[in-house]
Amino acid sequence: MRILGNIIWIVFGGFFSWLGWVFAGCLWCITIIGIPVGLQCFKLSSISLNPFGKEVIYEGGAGSFLLNVLWFIFSGCELALGNAILGVLLCITIIGIPFGMQFFKIAKVALCPFGTLVDREKYI
Repeated sequence: MRILGNIIWIVFGGFFSWLGWVFAGCLWCITIIGIPVGLQCFKLSSISLNPFGKEVIYEGGAGSFLLNVLWFIFSGCELALGNAILGVLLCITIIGIPFGMQFFKIAKVALCPFGTLVDREKYI
C-alpha cells in the first residue's frame, strides 16, 4: 500500500514539492556558508518524493534553533506555504485527505528542518 501511495503522490503534486526542495538546496549551495543548509534541503527532499511510510523525528538544540530562524526567513516560509496550500486543496475531497495530510507533514518540516530526522516507520 505504501508503494501505491507514493506513486499516486508523485503524480498529484509530490514531484513539485520535491522540485521545490531541490531548487532551494541548489540556491543555498551557491555560497560556501550556505552549503550545510543546501545539503539539509537535499536530505529532506526524500520525504517530499515518497512520504508514505516515513516518520519525522524532531530533535535539536541551540544551533538547530538559530539555523531554523535563518531558514524560516529566507526559504522556509515559501516552502511551508506552498505545501500547506496544496494540503488544503487536497483535503477538499475525501480521497485526497491522506495526501493532504502528507503535505501538512512536509509543511511542518519546511518550517524547521534543522534538528529533524526522517526515518522509515516501524511497524509492529
